Amino acid sequence: MVTLAVRVLRAAVPPLALIGLTALAGVVLGRVYAGNLLTWLVIGAAAGSVLVSVAARRLPSWLVAPVSVAAMAGWTLWSLRLAATRAELPGGLLEVSADAARNGIPRLLTAMIPVEPTPDTVLVPVVAAWLAGLTGAEVALRTGRVLLGYLPAAGLYAAALYVVGPNAEPAVGSTVVFVAVAALGLATPTRTAAGGGDPSAGLTPGVRAAVRLRLAASAALGVALVVGLVALLGPIVAGQVDGRPVDPRRYVEPPQVQTLDENPLIRISGWALHPEQKLLDVSTERPDAPPAGPPPEADPAADTARSVRIRLAVLSDYDGVTWRVGATYRNAGRILPAAAVARDSTVRTVRQQISVAELSGRLLPAVATPREVSGARVAYDAASGTLIRPEGLTPGLRYAVTSAEERPDQNLLASANVPAGDEVARVLRVADGVPDPMRRLATQLAEENGAPFARASAIEQFLAEHYRVVADAPSGHAYPNLGFFLFGPRNGGGQEGTSEQFAAAFAVLGRLSGLPTRVVVGFRTSGQGPVLAGDAYAWPEVLFDGLGWVSFDPLPRPDNEPRPVEEDFRPTPEDPPPSEAPAPTAEPSASPEPATAADAPPGNDGVSTPVLVAGGSGGLLLVVGAFLLTLLAMRRSLTRGRLVRGDPGQRIAGAWREVTDALRLAGRPVGDDLAATEVAGHARQTLADARLARSGGDAVGDPGAVAPSGDTAAAGASAPAVDELAALLNQVGFAPGAATPDQAARAAEVATAYVTTLRSARPWWRRLLWSVHPTPLRRARRSPR
Repeated sequence: MVTLAVRVLRAAVPPLALIGLTALAGVVLGRVYAGNLLTWLVIGAAAGSVLVSVAARRLPSWLVAPVSVAAMAGWTLWSLRLAATRAELPGGLLEVSADAARNGIPRLLTAMIPVEPTPDTVLVPVVAAWLAGLTGAEVALRTGRVLLGYLPAAGLYAAALYVVGPNAEPAVGSTVVFVAVAALGLATPTRTAAGGGDPSAGLTPGVRAAVRLRLAASAALGVALVVGLVALLGPIVAGQVDGRPVDPRRYVEPPQVQTLDENPLIRISGWALHPEQKLLDVSTERPDAPPAGPPPEADPAADTARSVRIRLAVLSDYDGVTWRVGATYRNAGRILPAAAVARDSTVRTVRQQISVAELSGRLLPAVATPREVSGARVAYDAASGTLIRPEGLTPGLRYAVTSAEERPDQNLLASANVPAGDEVARVLRVADGVPDPMRRLATQLAEENGAPFARASAIEQFLAEHYRVVADAPSGHAYPNLGFFLFGPRNGGGQEGTSEQFAAAFAVLGRLSGLPTRVVVGFRTSGQGPVLAGDAYAWPEVLFDGLGWVSFDPLPRPDNEPRPVEEDFRPTPEDPPPSEAPAPTAEPSASPEPATAADAPPGNDGVSTPVLVAGGSGGLLLVVGAFLLTLLAMRRSLTRGRLVRGDPGQRIAGAWREVTDALRLAGRPVGDDLAATEVAGHARQTLADARLARSGGDAVGDPGAVAPSGDTAAAGASAPAVDELAALLNQVGFAPGAATPDQAARAAEVATAYVTTLRSARPWWRRLLWSVHPTPLRRARRSPR
């Protein structure tokens, strides 16, 4: 009985060791997951894979893998269902499993720490643990090579350490346990000799001595090799103990957003023109709000008519042209990482149910700062607190958000300071090219108000008292747009704008006066019912020590008639900036002519100065017009000669030169060393870039603008045909004389269509210069015919 128990124990040690080694990978990986669900799922996969191999040890080896894979499928589906249920994800099992199979690896490597165990973040670890256990068990138990069977588990453990990277404390304890379990499994013999004694006992003395000598030599060599490896690799490994591991997330591109989501500030003007458009439905609860009594004192930016600010995006980066979010989004589960709360702020919980109506894009609205999201898969930027839905918003999408709303202590604002240094350099940066009047205005407001809060309040008050909100103001917040908003003529569209210009001007003036600022885009609502496009607006925020981000509202108060800017700020007359030089517009333009006529000597019958100027100008225009017409005629003659004259081979080559000249006119020339197919690819990319630049330029001015459908269709039809023209050119080059007139006509058609489409994608003034540009004439004169 004792012998049987010993044999059973010895037989059980290798499988248990394999289960333990594989399960330790789940323990290591579970350190970056929320909760312990992932760890238990990996332990189950490790135990199941090894036990299936033990139970099927009497089956043929080729049959074990299918049986184990079938068991793995069952365990994996059960794990995915459990993870989906705990994460409250909608959809059936097949839908959830298919999505996890498609996106498991990228979402695991782009997930935010701590990772929530959802189907797409548990699928890969569970399957990898099962396969490692299956492979190790078959090698160790069926062939008796225990050390070789440990390699899959060791590889899985190393992969878990790599995925965790610097996002958790060093796994010293689990690594020691891993080594101890492996040593225990190796120290336990798995096979014994038939007689239970020396396996070489039945050999002749000479052979037995040779076998023992060989075993001793092998053991000595093995010990020497291990000692050498320890001496060689020991210092290297020891030197890496205090090093910071590489984070594999740096090699994976996180979820991206489109231009309108990177800079939603440009959408304010479009929403202002359609104020009745329904964007959202919102229901808000404040579980820890005071049950009775007057409402709490609002912050300086609070609007008494509104009680809830729903944030869409936080914009911290400004380059003098565009405010951008500049976020790095990470896939997140329901529970979002908690940010540090400002020392002198109180936190209130806000819960919202939000339904999407006609809001488009990927940005997900929520009250700042979101802590838990359910009903939608999200990605999150912890630095700004901005949420996105990588798949994009769709009408009918419904999700719940629990947020931690911070309220600063109002009594400490007046004496609060603002942080400085590298940590806030991003929100203090002022791009080059600030207009001089804007810089002087910021200096004036800062000189009159010393404390940071006083400076911020002065900027807020100056904007609220001197400017007007208009719904049809054009979008734009670059330096020229802000300069016109601040100092433009009141009767010419200046000194008025939407909340876009108010918030952007406050943020820039604040940074010029030493305040760390940012711009927030969102909605002002009562917290219940529909959210309309007219509720969208932007507001600035300032960062204070111990209080966090404090919002301000520079919009004018209702029924407040703004005062002219000149009453409180006037540019220094003795040193006007170059942009203010056009003051001579007030001088009379007709008075010098009568004076000259009155002073002319009597009896002078010469031609008057106006006639001479008009005649000279007219002659110059005639000369320029004749020159342009000559260039136009020469260009058309060159094109006609290339596409119509000569044999088919020459016409195909001429069509190709038309395409290369068009690329040069578009500012994208090609080198002579490129093959025809490479030039064709370059031509397609040039056309695509031109169309994108044109549509992007329209989008900046009008978020709803799209490229004309005719241009799009033409571009889509002509761009691929450049490959056909390249093929015809190669045919002419490698088989001279084989081209047909039909092929030459087709080449002319393709070249004409491409040139026309590329020209139509250029700005209007470049289209005017296109037909008279002399570059093709000069190149045709230099190139041989």
